[in-house]
Amino acid sequence: MFSAVGSLLRLGRGVTVRCAPGAPVEATRRPAPVLPPWGLPWYSSGAAPSNSAPKGRGEVHGVPAQHRPSQFDKKILVWTGRFKSMEEIPPWVPPEMIDTARNKARVKVCYIMIGLTIIACFAVIASAKRAVERHESLASLNLAKKAKLREEAALAAQAKAK
Repeated sequence: MFSAVGSLLRLGRGVTVRCAPGAPVEATRRPAPVLPPWGLPWYSSGAAPSNSAPKGRGEVHGVPAQHRPSQFDKKILVWTGRFKSMEEIPPWVPPEMIDTARNKARVKVCYIMIGLTIIACFAVIASAKRAVERHESLASLNLAKKAKLREEAALAAQAKAK
């Protein structure tokens, strides 16, 4: 069956079966690649650096372990309590510190939004109670608005008939 197809079949771990039309099936084995003792190198940019030495302790996948915080990051670091002022923040901080500060800020913002939602609910309840005391409801307001529109339409029809 494979001899009629004319394709290349890889069976894994370096075993390749080559099938040409009308030719017998032949199996070849590639030699295993020679790896350096520290394993395969991983680069974030896709290109290998000029020196192919293993990564140091400060780098993982070609990404440095330090990050220069932006002004917004500095404000978040101060707001979350990591630093007392923006002047205390060093020029380079670990990315984990910024991620932790962003997560804390995200949680604080969520708590603030929950609080504002609860306050808005109480404000709506209070305004609805005042509307009930004035005997106002959406149905009565709608009926009054429709009556006013009918009167205006009747006046416009009378003016047009004259």
